[in-house]
Order: sequence, then C-alpha cells, then structure tokens
Amino acid sequence: MHRSLFKVGLIMLIFVVISFVTNILDPMGTDVQASFRLTEAQVGYLASALFIAYAVMSIPAGILVEKFSAKAVLLVAFAFSAAGALAFAARPSFAVAIPALFVIGVGFAMLQVVINPLLRVSGGEEHYAFFGNLSQMIFALGSTVSPHLYVYLVSGIHEGKKGGLIGALTRLVPGNMSWVALYWVFAAILGTMLVVIALVRLPKVALAEDEKVGSFSTILHLLKSKTVWAYFVGIVCYVGTEQGIATKIKPFLMNCHQVDPDLANRVAVSGFWGAMTLGCAVGLVLLKLFDAKKILVVFMAGGILTLLAALFGNRTTALVALPMMGFWCSVGWPLVFALALNSVDKHHGTFAGILCTGILGGAILPPLVGVIADHAGPMGLRYGLLAVLGTFAYLLLIGFWANPIISNATLGKSEPQAGQA
Repeated sequence: MHRSLFKVGLIMLIFVVISFVTNILDPMGTDVQASFRLTEAQVGYLASALFIAYAVMSIPAGILVEKFSAKAVLLVAFAFSAAGALAFAARPSFAVAIPALFVIGVGFAMLQVVINPLLRVSGGEEHYAFFGNLSQMIFALGSTVSPHLYVYLVSGIHEGKKGGLIGALTRLVPGNMSWVALYWVFAAILGTMLVVIALVRLPKVALAEDEKVGSFSTILHLLKSKTVWAYFVGIVCYVGTEQGIATKIKPFLMNCHQVDPDLANRVAVSGFWGAMTLGCAVGLVLLKLFDAKKILVVFMAGGILTLLAALFGNRTTALVALPMMGFWCSVGWPLVFALALNSVDKHHGTFAGILCTGILGGAILPPLVGVIADHAGPMGLRYGLLAVLGTFAYLLLIGFWANPIISNATLGKSEPQAGQA
C-alpha cells in the first residue's frame, strides 16, 4: 500500500506553490506595467506566456508521465520552473519576462499532469474525489495569500527595513523594481521543492485508463467530434474568464475608481481568490443537492449580473462585486470538465488532455481585454472587461445544452443516472 498522509500533504503543498506563483501577476501587474512602461495589452501578454505553456505541454506531459516515474517528472518540472523564476529575478526586463514565464509554465504544466494521479495513489482511490476537491480549495487559498506576501515585501523594501529577508532582498532588486523580490522568493521556494522531491521516496504511479493519453489516431478521432470541440471551447472560456477578470481587478479599481494600490491588493485581488475558495466549498454541498447543469447556469448568470454591477456601479459596488466574481467563477472548471468527460463513453484520458490545452484561454482573454482598453480611453478597462461577458455567456449555455451520459449523484439519487440531462 502506498497511502501516506505525508505525501498527500506534500502534493497539496505543490498545489499551493503552483497557485502562488501563477496568480501573482494579478496584484503585481500594475507595478510591472509601470517598470517596463507597458500598455494594457502588453501586460496581458505576460499572462499569455504562462498559459500558452500550459496549453502546449498538457498532452506531452501526459506522455512523459506514462514513460517515466512520477519523481523524475516532478524533478524536471521543478527544475524548469525554478530556472524560469531565477532568470526573471536576475534579469528583470520585458524581453526576459516572456520566455521566463513560458519556462515556468512548462514546469507547472508537467506538475499539474503528474500530481493528480500521484494524489490518487497516495490518498487512496476511495478518497480521490475528496482530496481532488480539497486540492481545488487549496489552490484558491494559495492565490488568496500571495497578494498579502507581495504587499508585505514591497512595503518593507520601500520603507528601507534592514536585516532579515527584506534586507537581503533589498540588496538583490533594482531600486525601482521592488516587485522583483517576489521572483527571488519564488526561485528559492521552487529550488527548495526540487531538493525535497529529490529526498522523498514517492510511490510508483500506474496510470488508470482514464488518465492515459492515447495514440495520435485517438486524438484525431476525438477532434472530429463536435462534442469534444464544444467542451474544449468551454474550458477556453472558463480559463479566459477567470484570468481576464483576476488580472484586471487591480488596474480597474485604480484607473476607474482611484483605489489605493494596497487596498486593491488586499481587498479586491486577494478577495477574488478567497471568494473562489468559499465558492468551491459551497459547490461541494450544492452538487449533493442539485444537478450540475443547474448549478452551472445559476453561477454563470450570477457572474454576468455581478460583473455588470462591478463595471457600471460606484466605487463601493466595485469593491464588493469584483471579489465576488471569484465565487461565481469557482464551479466553472470542475463542472465543465466533469460534464465533458461524462459526455463520452471512452478515451477519457485523451479527452482530458485535449481539455487541458484549453488552458490556452488564459493566454487569449487578458491581452484581448487590454487591447480593447488601450483603444477606449482612460476608462478603457470598463469596456475591455465587457469581453468577458461573451465567455460567461458560453458557459451559461453549456448548462442548457449539455447532455451527459452520466449525471452527478445527488441526495435521493445515490447512483449516477445514465442519459439524464
């Protein structure tokens, strides 16, 4: 038996690290923009570099997991991500940022693919659903904490604190780029994780059939299916929605409502991921009471109405409504993913790999929002963020037309029902 709560805890820590580094661009974006004198569209390209890597590596990473041990893939993944963070910290420039973030994304894509089957083996198959949902909450929690560390480090450097971590970081970062301190911290964390993984004995992972990536012919076969494409676009829309909102909360509050940057970080950006954590918990309860499609419709409709209130309401409304977007977004990924896999009767592993390439949505929406904002004047983000309504609308429609072979079990319906909409 390979079950170990220690290894489950280690995997949860990996989820925290991925979330921590991936979503730090949300609160950091305006400072990076000022340092490099970037347009809103160029800020969006930073997120694009990270999420394009996720899309490119999802299927290849699945093949690597089948051919090599989980430990070997984890070591290579952390080596890639640590190298990317170190490169950006040592040479902070827009030209270095794009390839560095891409390399970090390559490492994280590999991590995402290997830690899910590793979690199944380490925690036990009968507990996999519980730990899987817990990992989503842990992921959101990591993004909730990161802005607070960012404010703490940057404020400490600006105040000229001596000694300790802040004193050491002050000597490493350029005078007008205190945000670079975070990437030195990330490089140290990722390097430490590399050492920890090297020292820990991990169980051998035998991929279940629904975790394996099939042959090229299987991929081509699935790509001929309208259902596969419909759900692929759904994942693109979800990730685009999440990142399109999360990366623009801070600049929207600062530009459209003159909110203090620290307040935007602490209340709005951190609040978005905190609300997502709450939404994940509420979603777990609702899935035992209602059909997944109905939950998706209600949450996406709530997201549309809340976004409109945030964009066209006053300052107070925006400060409350924008963090609430995390709550409405929270169920999007697990519900669309589950509805997708439950809509086909075979090749689930290959389909999952195709769906994961839909993370490409995080590379599309942020720059699109930025391009619209750049051409719409000083209040441009108000109109740029309207692009997110289109992705929300598509996710809402999935709740109406989805027709899974198996629907989620609810109280009073203990066994999943085939053929129910």
